[in-house]
Amino acid sequence: MSGTTFGHDDEVVVVIGSGAGGGTMADQLTAAGLDVVVLEAGRHITHEEYVNNEWEAFNQMAWLDPRTTTGSWRIAKDFPNLPAWIVKAVGGTTTHWSGATPRFHAHEFGTARSYGNVDGANLLDWPITLDDLAPYYTMAENNIGSTHRGGRKPLPANNNYKVLANGAERIGYRFYATGPYGTNAEPYDGRPASIQDGFNFQGDKNKSKWSTLVREIPRALATGHLELRPSCHAVQITHDKQGRADAVLYLDADGNLQRQKARIVCVAGNAIETPRLLLMSASAMFPDGLANSSGQVGRNYMRHTTGSVYAQFDGAVNMHRGETMAGLVADESRHDPSRGFAGGYYMETISLGVPFLAAFADPGAWGPAFTSILEGYAHTAGLWVIGEDMPQETNRITLNASVTDKHGLPVPNVHFDDHPNDIAMREHGYQQATLLYEAVGATSVHRTPPYPSTHNMGTARMSARPDDGVTNAFGRAHDVPNLFVSDGSVFTTGAAANPTLTIVALAIRQAEHIIASLKTQQV
Repeated sequence: MSGTTFGHDDEVVVVIGSGAGGGTMADQLTAAGLDVVVLEAGRHITHEEYVNNEWEAFNQMAWLDPRTTTGSWRIAKDFPNLPAWIVKAVGGTTTHWSGATPRFHAHEFGTARSYGNVDGANLLDWPITLDDLAPYYTMAENNIGSTHRGGRKPLPANNNYKVLANGAERIGYRFYATGPYGTNAEPYDGRPASIQDGFNFQGDKNKSKWSTLVREIPRALATGHLELRPSCHAVQITHDKQGRADAVLYLDADGNLQRQKARIVCVAGNAIETPRLLLMSASAMFPDGLANSSGQVGRNYMRHTTGSVYAQFDGAVNMHRGETMAGLVADESRHDPSRGFAGGYYMETISLGVPFLAAFADPGAWGPAFTSILEGYAHTAGLWVIGEDMPQETNRITLNASVTDKHGLPVPNVHFDDHPNDIAMREHGYQQATLLYEAVGATSVHRTPPYPSTHNMGTARMSARPDDGVTNAFGRAHDVPNLFVSDGSVFTTGAAANPTLTIVALAIRQAEHIIASLKTQQV
């Protein structure tokens, strides 16, 4: 179902992307009576089509268009074509996410003030504070149905979480729980309770986990103000002589170039495709890319500091049973420079099926030490270290003119180097996770390198001054008054928390701003 049909000459709000940011924008704007066209590069995959098989689900859902990778990060060596696990489908990457929904801490909105000078880091304070975002966090939690929030029940603990929690308690941690989490513990908002199906990490057949595919897109379609156009890949945003965005050029499902007139454009293609589109939208007025007078489009790419730890025990754990992200430890998410690094990190439960564990546990390894990891699968518990990585101008998305996609468009090149702060944080996380598991009797502990996928942030960051970033405090481009960025690209810094809740909260706030600005003719 595509909803209402608009003509290419109808002046609508064009939203590019249908994930956490784009789907939320569509829901909020159509609820206010605005006509919206959502251009989604991927197809409309239904819940009935999802498969409970990691490799098959990956090939069904992932953004497999070519990319190139440079830098010293291990992904460039082990997974050069997969710098990020991004979904190409209606609902975007909300159809493949852990479900963890912690809020940012207050200090993470003011890292330049809190952390001081960190050599090599391009730190900048957000132009908003936690107090500014707090009411929108509450709205986002209610929309998602976050457990442990708003009086909603927590999910029951599975064995993987019980191992985590017991180890956390024994080494002195105090802040651990089975959430907040975006899968229902009981029926909520028309969605059923979880059936404790770990496969809902990638495509939830049961619809108990929140996604914009489940909630926001259907709600927006029901208003009669949304046209959803799947398999439509945006390739350029055009502008008029005054520098206002006036249309989006896109390739439809048949590969034909189309032009949709726009009164406002909201770009929510994720922090790789969003800067790629802005850079491909260069013109005589914007020779370095649309909205790029600062030169910051594509820069400050962040993906979170990560690493995983798997521990084996004498008894069976069966970590694959129940929710994949079954709980977290928050004690290390504080800022405490005495640990040897700025910022903090979470430890969150994670489990992989045997094929994925074989691929990611130690890429390229073989022999008895490697096979013992797989042989002990039923006796294994796993956690993921996820922390704030430092923004660096040299970590960036650029256009690779020498490599093109099937349409002849330059592919994005993802360049990333770990900052020394990232490395120190990861090492601390490995050490603490090892202590945690050893405290509950682990017979062996294995550290895995960062996966070829985490959270993509920062490539069109918010800034108070136009010289320092791409958008203002509402995600509105400094250079283009009716162009908004509505995804994690606007993150000024990455914080330690999983980004989805913050993306949704920012999008709700942005939509409110757009609606108010239209009423006063300020956009």
